[in-house]
Amino acid sequence: MNILVLGSGGREHTLAWKLAQSPKTEQLFIAPGNAGTINVGTNVNMDILDFDILKTFCLENKIEMLVVGPEAPLVAGVYDFFKADEKLKDIIVIGPSKLGAEMEGSKTFAKEFMERHNIPTGTYNEYRKDNLQEGLDFIDANKPPFVLKADGLAAGKGVVIAFSQAEAKQELTEMIADAKFGDASSKVIIEEFLDGIEFSVFVLSDGTNYVVLPTAKDYKRIGEGDKGLNTGGMGAVSPVPFVTDALMQEVAETVIKPTVEGLKKDNITYEGFIYIGLILVNGKPKVIEYNCRMGDPETQVVIPLLDNDLVDLFVHTGNGTLNQTAIKIKNKTAVTVVVASKGYPESYAKDLAINNLETNEETIVFHAGTKMQDGQLVSAGGRVLTVTSFGDTIKETAQKSFDVIEKIDFEAKYYRKDIGYEFY
Repeated sequence: MNILVLGSGGREHTLAWKLAQSPKTEQLFIAPGNAGTINVGTNVNMDILDFDILKTFCLENKIEMLVVGPEAPLVAGVYDFFKADEKLKDIIVIGPSKLGAEMEGSKTFAKEFMERHNIPTGTYNEYRKDNLQEGLDFIDANKPPFVLKADGLAAGKGVVIAFSQAEAKQELTEMIADAKFGDASSKVIIEEFLDGIEFSVFVLSDGTNYVVLPTAKDYKRIGEGDKGLNTGGMGAVSPVPFVTDALMQEVAETVIKPTVEGLKKDNITYEGFIYIGLILVNGKPKVIEYNCRMGDPETQVVIPLLDNDLVDLFVHTGNGTLNQTAIKIKNKTAVTVVVASKGYPESYAKDLAINNLETNEETIVFHAGTKMQDGQLVSAGGRVLTVTSFGDTIKETAQKSFDVIEKIDFEAKYYRKDIGYEFY
């Protein structure tokens, strides 16, 4: 098959790396890709939100499968665009419809969906400019901490946990009145603070059937001990040690099945990944959020643990036959550690040289914000590399990634040295 992957981060490098291993893959293109995806396919410099350009490329290159990495094209309706076009409609698109992508595109949409289908989650209120004062009054009348979420897409940074009323009021005002996250925070929800431990479950659905991928736990804060600013993710582990078979059975019954069945009942077309962010509160799982695609950096630990042919899984997804296959998982632990550029998630330098990327049988380096410049590998983003290792315990596996990172010659490198720390 000729396959096009959309995106340029570590998630997309990992997906392309796995797709390239399939004997069913003939030509693999990544748009726009990065310096790592060059090694597994052909990079294509194009605007992935310009669907007319996508159409021309897909027709000229006889693309049979479109794998959408990031959320933006899904929220913009790339699935609907392809399925409505007579020349494109037979291309398998891995990703939900525009309406399905609203599960991530709008926190309110997701909350209303969960209420409708009795899926456990935290209580919430929503506020805009016209009722901002009500939000400020709500904060005055309640005790911290407060969870404030921009309703729209904010690149994983639109969630603030405020530990005082003053901080919550300032954040709410900045998000709504000062457009801290642009249009994404024109509506903000204040959610019940759920105290517990978080983990993520990843489901691949064809709209009726589904398979469950390995669980993961990611580390969002920039600082060790989960302190400091929120980021897009600084590392992840898989599988999650405390997620027992009994807990997964409960997640399946109370969250996964009602989600997949609810999408079908609501006539929402969904053929792709459902990322379910969960929190364990007093032993019971509750949904924090849905994402309409795989996570980054969770993809870097989940996908390498799969023993399945990923192209085969995606063909089943597009054909509505996921009930005819089963997930096979390596009996290993995976840990990925993000190498960021010093200063991230705030201002940081770019175009800095990176040398000495040494991998081995137990460690893979996935590129995120990288590019080639005059034959030299350089940084091109805040999260630059993700280093994934395999082993028997989280502590031992994390150390393998740390050891490889220490050898990387990149003057601005910053990474958390405690990924997976609570499981050591």
